[in-house]
Amino acid sequence: MSLKGQKIVVFGGGSGIGYAVAQGCVADGADVTIASTNAARVEEAANKLGGGARSAKVDITKEAELAAFFDGAQFDHIVTTAGDWGGPRRARFAELDLDAAHALFNVRFWGALAIAKHGAKSLAENGSLTLTNGMIAHRPTRGSVVSSAMAGGIEHLVRALAVELAPVRVNGVCPGLIRTGVWDSIPEDQRETRLTEMTKTQLVPRIGTPEEAAEAYLYAMRGSYTTGQMLYVHGGVR
Repeated sequence: MSLKGQKIVVFGGGSGIGYAVAQGCVADGADVTIASTNAARVEEAANKLGGGARSAKVDITKEAELAAFFDGAQFDHIVTTAGDWGGPRRARFAELDLDAAHALFNVRFWGALAIAKHGAKSLAENGSLTLTNGMIAHRPTRGSVVSSAMAGGIEHLVRALAVELAPVRVNGVCPGLIRTGVWDSIPEDQRETRLTEMTKTQLVPRIGTPEEAAEAYLYAMRGSYTTGQMLYVHGGVR
């Protein structure tokens, strides 16, 4: 199934996996809008994408901004890869600051829920909504209680929204270790060694690419008989 001529918005499309999703949509002839809180980044990314791609500055943690963005708009597919953590991703549980921990849900969970609430009315009946999870939901580590619970909650959100918004299809993608800018925090002279060490026990013993992860999102849009599902792209780490 081709995405040619379909209208698609990708939240978080200015970089990383989101940009690769937008790139795949443009290559398939779709009409693409990429949205983010960073206006300069998404404008630059849209220009780089070409194909008439547009950019929009939208903060998904602000319901009024989302409502204004979707007001009068029509889309065939909505994707969110927005992944700001906004809080202590890892913290010693005994010392957990519960007020600070609330912020972990702002973008990935509450932002996704707000996109669903306001975006649903803009979606075609045979359209789709695709959310993004993380492997921390399935492989928690010490100190990741809140982030694991948040990520796990997204999977339940996908299933519940699939029922709530039917016949609009709702799915999620759960990427594993993907080579995005998040790894730039590792010093360059140590980066490849660290990534090799982190992925050596996977069935596919390497880090994935944004383009490989993007294929799952593209399928979620094209797969007109798939809903309520999580698609895993993690090299077998699970």
